Amino acid sequence: MTPDLAAVHFDGRTVAIRLDHGRIMAIDPAPGPATAVILPLPAEPHVHLDKTYTAHRCRATKPGLFGAIEAMAADKANWSEDDLHRRIARGLSGAYTNGVAAMRSHIDWTEPGVPLAWAVLGEAAQDWRHRISVQRAALAPIDLLGDADHGPSIAATVAKDGGVLGAFIYRNEGLATKLDRVFALAVRHGLALDFHVDEGLEPEAQGFDAIVALTAKHSLGGRVLCGHACSLSIRPDTEVARVVDAAARAGVALTVMPSTNLYLQDMAPCRTPRLRGLAPMHELRNAGVEVLLGTDNVRDPFYPYGVYDPVDTLRLGAVSAHLDPAVWHDAITTTPARVMGFDLPKIAVGQPANFMLIEGADWADAISNPRAGRHIFRAGKTQTQGAVAA
Repeated sequence: MTPDLAAVHFDGRTVAIRLDHGRIMAIDPAPGPATAVILPLPAEPHVHLDKTYTAHRCRATKPGLFGAIEAMAADKANWSEDDLHRRIARGLSGAYTNGVAAMRSHIDWTEPGVPLAWAVLGEAAQDWRHRISVQRAALAPIDLLGDADHGPSIAATVAKDGGVLGAFIYRNEGLATKLDRVFALAVRHGLALDFHVDEGLEPEAQGFDAIVALTAKHSLGGRVLCGHACSLSIRPDTEVARVVDAAARAGVALTVMPSTNLYLQDMAPCRTPRLRGLAPMHELRNAGVEVLLGTDNVRDPFYPYGVYDPVDTLRLGAVSAHLDPAVWHDAITTTPARVMGFDLPKIAVGQPANFMLIEGADWADAISNPRAGRHIFRAGKTQTQGAVAA
């Protein structure tokens, strides 16, 4: 099907879009129903390209997050340069086919030395730079990154390579001291921060609160992104309201990953989960916190299914968190692009014609059909897609 730019659903109305020399030249009102919705090309704020496509060889034997961590640690014996290049390229290819324009991938950094995957992803990012803009984010245990002897060298390497500094935090001893060191390193090197925090269902997990407080202390608003914060889903409402308001004032953003959070949280063999572990997205957004949606894990022990497709993530968010796609589609496009610091084209006259059409009269129609055709435009040239790429 040839994409019809004469009847496009945009900002709640039907418009006709005219392109010329790879740019949007006009957006004019049009009569009748639309045949497709339009959105900017997605920006993916949270994936793990070092872990991807390993599920066939390292299934977790214990339930939940820490069972997946154990399985993944055992698989790292297989992480050769060739293995990493092959799996990372497969992930980037799937994301590109599904319209992704920019991506941040976390890389496990569990020892003081630079991990092989960090270098391999750096090479892949160069290979793909004309198709997808790729950021690397170091994912170190806070006990390592917050160590006075090892943290400075890790931060210096990340800064030299133009990366993002990050850590995994879950009820660690001496958390305040270690986190303060990490924030000081970020200030010293001018680094953005991205934390995996409180990825569990114990109300005592309050690392998010500490990050919010330190963001305000160091005036790093707009440069700190957290992921998960699952414990906010089960903490008392009064506590949640307090920390959500503080996060908005401090300028901390949060990425929620519906697929991995739903899969891992409250997991027990042969038992239906009761608690779903999704952070309170509506309350966060209503308070003024930037809320992003991320794909997270694809085909590894943390989530042995899935594809690199932010539209699929938005669809899952619509079901699991009652997100209205007409309101929340910015959580997979302009919001993550802004938070990650990417200047991606928007749907506006004069902007490069980089966007996606999903067949349907409106957002409810488009998101209802996983097989709805997509037409991906890059510099005005189309890439027609049927089913999403694995």
